[in-house]
Formats: sequence, structure tokens, C-alpha cells
Amino acid sequence: MYKRRICYKYVEFLIGGGFVQTLMVVLLSLTLLIQIIAFFKKGSTNIDLNQFKIMFDNLQNKLEGTFRDEMSKNREENNKLSFQNRQEMSQNIKNMSDTINQQINSISNLQKDQLDLVLKQLLELLKTNSEGLERIRQSVENKLQQIQEDNNKKLEEMRATVDEKLHNTLERRLGESFKNISERLEALYKQLGEMQSLNSGINDLKRALTNVKTRGIWGEIQLANIIEEIFTRDQYDVNVATKKGSRDVVEFAIKLPSKDDTKKYIYLPIDAKFPQEDYQRLLDAQDLGDKEVVDAARKQLEARIKGEAKSIFEKYIDPPNTTDFAIMFLPTESLFAEVVRNTGLIETLQREYKVIITGPTTITALLNSLQMGFRTLAIEKRSSEVWQILGAIKTEFGKFAEILEKTQKKLQEASNSIENATKKTRTIERKLKKVEELPIEESKNIIDIELEDEEETA
Repeated sequence: MYKRRICYKYVEFLIGGGFVQTLMVVLLSLTLLIQIIAFFKKGSTNIDLNQFKIMFDNLQNKLEGTFRDEMSKNREENNKLSFQNRQEMSQNIKNMSDTINQQINSISNLQKDQLDLVLKQLLELLKTNSEGLERIRQSVENKLQQIQEDNNKKLEEMRATVDEKLHNTLERRLGESFKNISERLEALYKQLGEMQSLNSGINDLKRALTNVKTRGIWGEIQLANIIEEIFTRDQYDVNVATKKGSRDVVEFAIKLPSKDDTKKYIYLPIDAKFPQEDYQRLLDAQDLGDKEVVDAARKQLEARIKGEAKSIFEKYIDPPNTTDFAIMFLPTESLFAEVVRNTGLIETLQREYKVIITGPTTITALLNSLQMGFRTLAIEKRSSEVWQILGAIKTEFGKFAEILEKTQKKLQEASNSIENATKKTRTIERKLKKVEELPIEESKNIIDIELEDEEETA
């Protein structure tokens, strides 16, 4: 245990002391080692262990005192050394600070000199640029003034040329305009004569259509002409009773081949109808622009058409003596277009009364289809298919009816244009009476003003 304590002290001494202390410890250790060796040589039987302990404690006390003295000296030396180091470091820092300040001042002075040099160069450059811009501005002003003088000179030359050409052109065009007006007036007089002749023909036709019997005869004649162009005389009958046991005769009946050995043919009834009063009432209502009156007139026309279809169905359709449908012929395209525009009415006539509505154009196509498409056995076996084919044909020609309706509107617009031309003619006639009293210039201006007023009014 004592040996271990000595070793600890020795280590502490080595760690805390310097070179001198280390040397002293080494000497003390050698002395202790010599004593221990002598102790063991003499033998330990005659020496008490307590004496050895006392001896060792004294040696330990000497060592501790020596250690304390050496440690105190080391602290004093370390404090002195630290103070010297701090003073030296402070002096070095101060020297370094002075050096840095000197360098900063030197750099600042150098930068100031460079900035002054740059500023001087910028001022010289600005001055040079200002002088250059002033020279450019003066040059541009001179050029612009020169260009303006040249433009004014050229514009004056152009104005003189234009004035001369305009004067010549104006005189020439005024002469041509007066000549054109004279030619147009002459042509207008001719057209007015033709319109008067046309108006007389229209009035004659209107008087003819006013009579119910005349209208019916006219529809029959038109239907007869169409049938005669398509069929031979032995392919149709006129004013024949198609229903067995009935005295009602249909105007025309097309002979279609039959499969029955007892019959050579069956009839396709065709009857012409012309409800002129109901249609005219609808046109008058449309001219007034009253929707309620138009709707009422259109319903009356539909009721009339339904009544005629019902009459045809009851009087002329008699399968197997006839086909299971009949044809109603309307002699004018405008009436046909008005009827077919109501698809619900057309479907009702086909579904309830087995009647197909046709016009002058559609009946021609329909009869041509019958003439070319039907044969003896096909008619007998496919009577219902014939009905479907006719319905398809009706749909296709319904589109044609719309085109005819647009054509009717264009004709109405042409009639309005002719009326406006008549008004302008009267105005020109009134002005022509004073032509001898007015100069050409003033007459031309007055006529132009009147024509513009008439066009705006129209």
C-alpha cells in the first residue's frame, strides 16, 4: 500500500512539476531505493515495521513540502510569463492595427484619385456627346426643312395637275351621266309599257280565278295537261266512278295493272282542288301582319284541305277496285308550299284519309315514278310498299316546296322594286318638264338629290 502511494505521488509530481522537480524526485527515489535495499540486506527481523513507516512518512512529508515549494515557484513563473505574453501580444495587435489603418488610408486615397480620374473622363465624354448630338440635331433640322420644301413644291405641282384632270373628268362625266340618264329613262319607259301589259294579264287572270267554277276548270285543265304528257290515253280514264255502287266520279284515274285475272287494272284516283278563297284570306292576313288573324286563316285553310281529303277518301277510294290511297292535286305552287309546310297536316291526311298532297311539280315526278316503277305483279303484291315510296317522294318534294316559297318571296320583292321604279319615273318626269329652264349643272344636282330621297324613302 505504501509503495502504491509513493508511486501516485511520483506520478503527480511528474505531471505537475518541471525539469528541476523531476530531477529532485529522481534523486529522492534513488535515496529511498538505496535505503530499502539496505533495509532488506540487514534483515528485517531486528527492525520494527513501525519505524519503517515513520521513516517513510518523514520522507513523504519532505517530498510534499518540496512539491509545494516547487509548485508555488512554478505558479509565480507562469504568471510572469503570462503577463509578458499578454504585453507582447497587445503590442503586436497594436502594431498590426496601425499597419492595417495605414494600408486602408492608402487604399482610400488611391480609390479617391481613381474616382476623380473616372469622373473627369465621364465629364469629358458627356461634353463630347453633347457636341455630337447638337451637330446631328442641326443636320436633321436642315434635312427636314429641305424635305418639307421639296414636298411643298411637289404637292403644288400635283394639285395643279389634279385640278386640271378633275375639271376635265368632271365635265366628261357630267355629259356621260346626262346621257346615261336619258338612255335609262328611255329603257324605263319601255319597261313600264311591258309592266302595264303584264298588269293587264294579271288582272285578267285574277278575274278568271275569282269565279269558283272557272278555278275548278283551270285546275282540271292543268292536271289534264300534265297527265297527257306522261301517260297514253289508254293508261287513264276521265270522270270515272271508281267506287263500286257510287255515282261520284273522279276527274282522273290512272290505270295500274292488276294481278286478278278478272281485272286487267285497278284505278289510282287523282282529283284537283283549289280552295282559292281560304288561301287568299290567309295571304291578306299575312299582309296585315296580325298573328291572330293569320293563325285563324291558316286553321280555316287546314280545315278546308281536311274536308276535301275526307271527300276524296269517301267517294273514290275502294280497294281492291282502286289503290288504297288517292292523290289531291293543288294547281299552284304557292298553295302547295303553304299546305306542305304543316307536316302534321300532311301526316294526318296520309294516316286518316290515305290522301297524298301534290303540286304542279311534285305530281309530275310522282306520275313519272309510277309510269317507270310499277309493273303488274309488283302493284298487286306490294301495294303497301307503293304507299311508303310515295311518302318518301312526298318528303323529298317537300324540300322543293320550300324553294318555291322562297321564289315567291323574291317575286314579291321584284314587284316592290318595279313599284319603286314607277315612283322614280314620275319624279323624273316632273323634273324633265323644267330641263329647258335650268342650266345643266343645277339640273344634274336636283335630279341626284331627288333620286337619293326616293331611295331612302323606299
